[in-house]
Amino acid sequence: MDAPRARLLALNLAGGLAVLGSYAHGLTSNPELRASLWGGVPESLRPLYTASMGLATAGYFAFSFFVFFRLDPARTRVGRFGFDLFHALYALILLPSALWLPLTAWMLEAPSGALWLAIRGVLALVGAGSLGLVLALACARPAGGPVARGMALAGALAFSFQTSLLDALVWPAYFPR
Repeated sequence: MDAPRARLLALNLAGGLAVLGSYAHGLTSNPELRASLWGGVPESLRPLYTASMGLATAGYFAFSFFVFFRLDPARTRVGRFGFDLFHALYALILLPSALWLPLTAWMLEAPSGALWLAIRGVLALVGAGSLGLVLALACARPAGGPVARGMALAGALAFSFQTSLLDALVWPAYFPR
């Protein structure tokens, strides 16, 4: 495996474990907060969230497969940037994602304006990273095969719908401050 792919794999493993670990720790150590994590999201919207989370997860794997196996790190260009742009975008998605649940649990236990801003900030960063990923995939050259690229873009759009719309905009609108 070449060095850029190895670094991206390490980032995904470390970042993914941090996200999953923060969720596992937060949900097992604070079981009384589980229902509160929905904030005020109406019951009528929760099935949309649940379906979107599943599609976003599948989308993550679809675009990641494309980035790892269909883009050549030595040749990939995204405008004036190279393959390393994907490292930055994945970091922008994964690292703040690992902070959301702990910050939200703290907010539920001891609400404060600073925590609310921090939560909004991490959600905005993840949303920005996911939108950046959509753009990077759309602009990456050489483009890779049209079917694989199309699936990667569809996956990135599903992921971005969840992170930049539902998580960053809708959820905070219903969350009690």
